[in-house]
Amino acid sequence: MLKRHFPRRKLQLRETKIREMKVSDLSDVLSIERVSFRPPWSKRIFLEEMTSESKSYFVLELGEKVIGYAGLSVILDEAHITTLAIHPKYRRRGFGEMLLKCLIFKARENSVNLITLEVRESNIAARNLYKKLGFKEVGKRLKYYLYPIEDAVIMALLLKEKNI
Repeated sequence: MLKRHFPRRKLQLRETKIREMKVSDLSDVLSIERVSFRPPWSKRIFLEEMTSESKSYFVLELGEKVIGYAGLSVILDEAHITTLAIHPKYRRRGFGEMLLKCLIFKARENSVNLITLEVRESNIAARNLYKKLGFKEVGKRLKYYLYPIEDAVIMALLLKEKNI
């Protein structure tokens, strides 16, 4: 019997689903948060964020497992990406790009013209992902991050300039 071999990445991408974050996801989300950020957000912070009218939070599932999450805050015609994380085991496989495209789509749905975010200056992989989707580096926030103390690069995407 012949077996068909599919590239693992393409197979995984077909098994993914992005949906709105639920309270029942917080255990998985907090596990990813703790290995991704210092200091990590608490459960209380996520609950407050999730219940805010102006904010949208999503999880990315691979099969039945939550492997990433992201959040977007919309105020009038501007949006801010509040968070985006993929479990370290699943990074560099296109999952972050999927979540970022979801946030951009949500911003467009809300008639947003500008999306901003902050990213650690040393996080070259994330900065390159944002650049790939049209974000530009527009400034810095000095000593924005703790543990270790590091500057943030401010990035922005004008939605009228690029169709994603």
